[in-house]
Amino acid sequence: MSKERLRIAALGGVHEIGKNMYILQYGDDIIAIDCGSKFPDESLLGIDLIIPDIAYLLDNRDKVRALIVTHGHEDHIGGIPYLLKQMNLPLYASRLTLGLIRTKLKEHGLLRDAQLHRIDADSELTFGAVTATFFRTNHSIPDCLGVVFDTPEGTVVHTGDFKFDMTPVNKQYPDIHKMAAIGMRGVRFLLSESTNAERPGFTPSEQLVGAHMEEAFKQAERRIFVSTFASNVHRLQQIVDAAGVTGRKLALLGRSMVNVVGVSRELGYLIIPDGMLVEPVEAAKLPPQEVAVLCTGSQGEPMAALSRLANASNRQMEIQAGDTVLLAANPIPGNERNVSRIVDNLYILGAKVIYGSRSELHVSGHGSQEELKLMLTLMKPEYFIPIHGEYRMLHHHRLLAEGVGVEGDHIFLLKNGEVVESAGGVVRQAGRVTAGQIFVDGLGIGDIGNVVLRDRRQLSADGVLITVITLSQADGRLLSEPDTISRGFIYVRNSDSLMDEINQLVKATLQKMSSADLGQWNLIKQTLKDILSKFLYERTKRRPMILPIIIEV
Repeated sequence: MSKERLRIAALGGVHEIGKNMYILQYGDDIIAIDCGSKFPDESLLGIDLIIPDIAYLLDNRDKVRALIVTHGHEDHIGGIPYLLKQMNLPLYASRLTLGLIRTKLKEHGLLRDAQLHRIDADSELTFGAVTATFFRTNHSIPDCLGVVFDTPEGTVVHTGDFKFDMTPVNKQYPDIHKMAAIGMRGVRFLLSESTNAERPGFTPSEQLVGAHMEEAFKQAERRIFVSTFASNVHRLQQIVDAAGVTGRKLALLGRSMVNVVGVSRELGYLIIPDGMLVEPVEAAKLPPQEVAVLCTGSQGEPMAALSRLANASNRQMEIQAGDTVLLAANPIPGNERNVSRIVDNLYILGAKVIYGSRSELHVSGHGSQEELKLMLTLMKPEYFIPIHGEYRMLHHHRLLAEGVGVEGDHIFLLKNGEVVESAGGVVRQAGRVTAGQIFVDGLGIGDIGNVVLRDRRQLSADGVLITVITLSQADGRLLSEPDTISRGFIYVRNSDSLMDEINQLVKATLQKMSSADLGQWNLIKQTLKDILSKFLYERTKRRPMILPIIIEV
């Protein structure tokens, strides 16, 4: 491959919200954009986190110049500690984004050696033949940046997540004039987010939430519990303001909420009056009408604060009849069942629950169709790559692009790992790089694969049956009756006859095997697995995991 080529690829994020990571490569210079994480669904038993597969970066570590981070949401920064554990590359991000990243790196013991560099909308970086500049955008967190890469093969623009909020809570207006100037200069490739590509119109301003939040606070008669995304700093400020207007103290529940509030307050992005914040233990002793609680768990995460409150298992506080719970976030697709379960439990506790789109306590941080078309119109790209979304979202974004004049054969819907290449003015889809997802389970990174997950699913569905046999070391004879143990398969006390049949079948199978066979443990185990599996399915229509254990005496 000639070095004078521009390559663009997704290492994570296509087809899914989360795990966002893209790379741009020109010659021997690679720049990574964002490194997010995603929480697993119910099918990934025991998995704590999903992060991008960075094998391509590791294979080309001598060419990787930097990681540029567009903003501070988990789906853009959550995988950074796991990346830096494997390669300590320079990292560039805005002020608040760096603050949130520092907190993560400190928890992982990586802060001391990290190469962190602060950037803003006026910064300019050079990596070989590639120059990176930036422009300011709106989102549901402050300090969001779009990135402009000037390369010998033309200009590449990565929007990050954005909306066009003309009345932003924090007065950080989208830099429309700069975007238009970039478009007038000429954009070869536009990579633009697609999360709300199915929604018509414009996304409402975050300011609209403030009045509804304040009204909900005024109507509440007892304690108020508010759950929202911890990283939505604009929303947090509106909650603080509503608590101030109604004379309530504010307590925080959830580690991520405590971390984000701490960083945002320290850097001046969140203004909380002195004396308003109290510890949960102290808040529990105050009169109910004087307390508001800000907690994590708006997406129904089982271990988050709101879930524990709904299950009456939070050790610091409890929800009582007459309390008001505000869900100031809409469920991300796939989380609806978990959120519904929590709402049901809250009603069982006697709480008044305000949730859903009708509550007007949430607006999206992502631009809808008219805003996506505005970005396309401002940038006037020759080629377009929709990013950040599930496949249907990318598809609808493609239709929007065609509607504003981008040629259909100049639009690429990339799967993870697929590469768009530009060389000598010729653009084509060319090959793949290693990409996908890596599972984090406890301290293990990438050591859980499909085989382990299959075993976990089998255990969760039908349990395990363990049969212990004791053989003579001298001649392979069975020295005692087989001992069979069931866990999650059948209740032994109610299944004496079946357990006896299993033991008799094990005994009969061993007696039929020759003395030579009895000397081969692997053969014994496989034979028992096959025979018991067939027998148990015929009798119970279940397929438990079968574990023969051989003890030689």
